[in-house]
Amino acid sequence: MDFKFTEEQLMIQQAAKDFAERELLVDIIERDDRAEQSASHIKKLAELGFLGMMTDPKYDGGGMDTVSYVLAMEEISKVDASISVLMSVCNSLVNWGLENFANEFQKEKYLKPLARGEKIGAFLLSEPEAGSDATSQRTTAEDKGDYYLLNGTKNWITNAQLASTYLVIAQTYPDKKHKGINAFIVEKDSPGITLGPHENKMGMRASDTHSVMFNDVKVPKENRIGEDGFGFTFAMKTLDGGRIGIASQALGIASGAFERALKYSRERKAFGTEIFNHQSVAFKLSDMAVKIENARNLCLKAAWLKDQHLPYGTASAMAKQYCADIAMEVTTEAVQIHGGYGYVKEYHVERLMREAKLTQIYEGTSEIQKIIISRSLLK
Repeated sequence: MDFKFTEEQLMIQQAAKDFAERELLVDIIERDDRAEQSASHIKKLAELGFLGMMTDPKYDGGGMDTVSYVLAMEEISKVDASISVLMSVCNSLVNWGLENFANEFQKEKYLKPLARGEKIGAFLLSEPEAGSDATSQRTTAEDKGDYYLLNGTKNWITNAQLASTYLVIAQTYPDKKHKGINAFIVEKDSPGITLGPHENKMGMRASDTHSVMFNDVKVPKENRIGEDGFGFTFAMKTLDGGRIGIASQALGIASGAFERALKYSRERKAFGTEIFNHQSVAFKLSDMAVKIENARNLCLKAAWLKDQHLPYGTASAMAKQYCADIAMEVTTEAVQIHGGYGYVKEYHVERLMREAKLTQIYEGTSEIQKIIISRSLLK
């Protein structure tokens, strides 16, 4: 693995950094308070090409590599994890899933506008009784000949309101268990779809998160992704790549908190000197720096393996678990270094700590990542 970034990768990183610092940072505290995303920020994200980064140019994407994606995700997540999760879902789950498993008709109709950022996508897997255990799908897709009839509820859906294109995982043959699950492209404006209220979350509050209910929703047969019964495999393969996105998000949250804590430690004085000169603070920062560097290396290794078309599932699970766990550790220490100021919104680190927690939970909890990693050890 070459640790030197290309000129193009560095340009993408800088573009993401500039966007985050010049536009996202300005009103991030207010948007977190109001639990609202900015339409202008999403539009700018699309104009920068960040909603179709890794999609092949023949489907109107940017054709960038996964390493570039990680660099951009880290920079944006340092400031605004609510918008970086939108970016992650669009790139890692929706676009990647369609590009790799949809047929040409589906790619032309759905992937192209998604890659251009003209439309937003959402990935609907979790349910009230099917979180970590994705095999226990209660949402059903009954085969009616020319179409499927979709019924059920999906929980914790990022982009639920913003999206026009849903990728929905549902059970068609309950007796076959996970082998009876299918994946579908569902248009959000289909009759029978309703949304629950915006979830009032602890962190990533501005992220568009709702439950989605399906009541006798007709889905054309041509909108099934892959062969009959392919849905569970589709979801698991797609989530392997999605974990790289969330790992890079967690990395960004951690590095953003670290940078703020380091800056504060150079400015804040106690006992006649800047607090960085006190060993108790300096050692905290040293530990934070080491953990972030380890996290970054795990993240980039998983991205590099994916770009080289080598097996990356275990590496992405390792990156996701470690990055999420150190994000929680580093943000907590950043609040501690800030003292009382760390507990107020003005200094940002309390928000980063709230956002870090979710990275240990969604797209596979830290415990699920350990199951994936431990099982890989037995192979």
